[in-house]
Amino acid sequence: MPATPSKARAPLPLAFTMGDAAGIGPELIVRLFAEGLPHPAVVYGDTGALARACQTLNLNERLRIQALDRPGAGTTGGVIGVLNRWQALPADLPVGRPDPRAGRGAYEYLCHAIDDAQAGLLRALVTAPLHKGAMHADGIDFPGHTEILAERTGTTDYAMMLANDELRVLLVTIHIALADVPAAINQAAEARAIRLAQLACRQSGIARPRIAVAGLNPHAGEGGVFGNEEARHILPAIEQARAEGLDVSGPWPGDTIFMRARQGEFDVVVAQYHDQGLIPVKYLGLDEGVNVTVGLPFVRTSVDHGTAFDIAGKGLADPASLRAALRMALRMSAGEP
Repeated sequence: MPATPSKARAPLPLAFTMGDAAGIGPELIVRLFAEGLPHPAVVYGDTGALARACQTLNLNERLRIQALDRPGAGTTGGVIGVLNRWQALPADLPVGRPDPRAGRGAYEYLCHAIDDAQAGLLRALVTAPLHKGAMHADGIDFPGHTEILAERTGTTDYAMMLANDELRVLLVTIHIALADVPAAINQAAEARAIRLAQLACRQSGIARPRIAVAGLNPHAGEGGVFGNEEARHILPAIEQARAEGLDVSGPWPGDTIFMRARQGEFDVVVAQYHDQGLIPVKYLGLDEGVNVTVGLPFVRTSVDHGTAFDIAGKGLADPASLRAALRMALRMSAGEP
């Protein structure tokens, strides 16, 4: 007697975290669901905040908020499935300014989504913006998403990458003072960043990534005239990566490397510090920029902007960056270019 065919397993849902309820995160998510999603999704956030966003955007008749107790298969169409293992936010929570209750909520939504992603219940994680000051006001002392994700998952080798259709830029150092950057530059940190750049590109479907490394100093030190970090730390890491079979070059001057990458010479640039790497990407437009945390046990992407308190609650928020983050999360979790 032939065996009964097994029922196909439903695809894992993608997860959004709502971010700070006093910012534009709820509006961005509501707009995306109203447009229609290419994949089932679940939101880790507050049902009341999302319902108020629907009202602000006059989408009450097109969208329905549904509370969930587990991710399940997620939702699509006119239903926003919401999972909140923390307390509900007050209906009179002020919009457009930092509030410790919203800060705590954003942190809790993120932590619960991380836990479910690690448990294999989610395909990928897309995060809306949180507000560091609001979190700090409730005693949560993290510089941002990246550090929370790393600590919660026990990840020691990780990096921030910003990307759009023209550039991928991965950072050696992230949220530290500029005065502290030279001391944080060493061969091990450089080698780790190069390997993570390779991983990020491979996750994006690039079989043999071309990695370019920026120098720290003007003109990449110009042979030691403007600094010796390139010779002491960066070049040895590049040579080490080449010996491991990676296609990596540099160190290149920071004032030309991004233009060359944009023109197609490189697949990813390893930048030495926050503003060196992020200014070129953001200059090309915040609307399409995506923040990726590389090295986690799951794919995580995020918008390339903050909570935008100045326009929160006014129906003006543009979901372009969140839409781009969604597309990249789906591509990276499928290994597509």
